[in-house]
Amino acid sequence: MMDIIVARALHILAVVIWIGGVSMATTVMLPAVRRGLLGSDRLKAFQAFERRFVWQARTAIVVVGLTGIYMTDRLDLWDRFLSAQFWWMHAMVCVWLLFAFILFIAEPFILHRRIDAWAHAQPERVFARLHRVHWVLLVLSVVTILGAVAGSHGWSFF
Repeated sequence: MMDIIVARALHILAVVIWIGGVSMATTVMLPAVRRGLLGSDRLKAFQAFERRFVWQARTAIVVVGLTGIYMTDRLDLWDRFLSAQFWWMHAMVCVWLLFAFILFIAEPFILHRRIDAWAHAQPERVFARLHRVHWVLLVLSVVTILGAVAGSHGWSFF
């Protein structure tokens, strides 16, 4: 069972780093960038934060995915995906897939160039939209975390 303890500890640590970063970006960095508090070149300020955090977030996403699959398989929890009672298992996978898609596909191959172009043309609109998207991602993540912690400790919503 030591392997499960280590997997769970790594899983939770990676979630804290990942979603903690989303929270910081949403509630601290993006509002400061939008207000121009980090300099007049908002795109440059945003990119400075993004460049430093994106690899931490990508690493955390990989760790969360690997440890999640490991624990599900090792504890034989696959049948939980067949029950609405374990909705939070589905939510964890969906949130993970969404962020994995954003960080590994959408951001580097699609969004990066488009945000650069849009930020020069309409910075107010672009950073307002980025901020809204981050809020949606943060709320989905927080609901999932609350559901997963409560559900894994026996609280049934159904």
